[in-house]
Amino acid sequence: MHRALVTGATGMLGAFIVEELAGAGCAVRALVRRADTAAWIGPLGAELVAGDVRDATSVRAAASGCDVVFHAAAVVGPGSDWTPFREANVDGTQHMIDACAATGARLLHVSSTAVYGASRYEMAPVDESTPLPVLPAHDAYGRSKQESERLVFDSHVRGVVQCAVVRPPPMYGERDRHFVPRVGAVLSRGVFPLIGGGATTLPLVHARNVAGGAILAATALGAQGRAYNLTADYPITVADLVRLGSEGLGRRVFAPRIPYAAGRALFGMLELALVIAGRRAISRRSSSTLDMLTKNNPFRADRARRELGWMPAVAPERGIPAAFRWWAGSRSVSRRASR
Repeated sequence: MHRALVTGATGMLGAFIVEELAGAGCAVRALVRRADTAAWIGPLGAELVAGDVRDATSVRAAASGCDVVFHAAAVVGPGSDWTPFREANVDGTQHMIDACAATGARLLHVSSTAVYGASRYEMAPVDESTPLPVLPAHDAYGRSKQESERLVFDSHVRGVVQCAVVRPPPMYGERDRHFVPRVGAVLSRGVFPLIGGGATTLPLVHARNVAGGAILAATALGAQGRAYNLTADYPITVADLVRLGSEGLGRRVFAPRIPYAAGRALFGMLELALVIAGRRAISRRSSSTLDMLTKNNPFRADRARRELGWMPAVAPERGIPAAFRWWAGSRSVSRRASR
């Protein structure tokens, strides 16, 4: 692999892919919507190319001369409006397929465990052979990821592109704009109840470990046309997350153990409050969050370890404190800049 294109390079996972590729001596090109606001990607080792996955012309130009395209760009979130998810995640993936077909590049498509839907815990253990369920209309993100996967695998079957798909769960790490900020906001208040004692294992993976697995999937012999769950780098319990996150924040957090019934009642009140506040889309996530905190990680990553030789390098004892330390530092910088 001499030159690679990375979409979504300003996201946490995309930035780690850029770093890992550049560190291995690969020339990296990053597709960014605005080069001025993405200038921080340059020092990581990427050539910035302005464009948008929703624009087929700019995508094809960016992929020219590349051996592999890592497609990590996506619209994420709890919204139910299909249009933005279709335009970015489905149409954008089709543009990447067309660009790879035109240039001869291989495609590594970053999907998500969202393709398994809310029934993932009932389907446990979940591996790549688990049939994907029909998702409800309000799950626009999960549906868009299912549809984009279908496009990728269909193009492989038809001989249009060589491709592989990786499915990460929620990720954490430096530059995290989703999971760590949400948990950090709770830990910063000094209290985090441990439902059932906090012994539940979480479907949580460090983004650098996912980046390493994605690169392996893009280059390993026999990986083409395959999907890989990059979903279990190290076992992490809720109690581990609270302890290590608190360490990264440099503060003590009171973590009382509460029974499951009390936790369920707490989340029920939270869901009702969100509905009353007009935030129904977010309220739908409360039940899935409760499941994550009380039901063990349902995902298996045996195929990635067996076929790709995936050996995650970043352990939670190092990765979690570093992620929360970075978040606290970036929040402090933002507060000072706004004064």
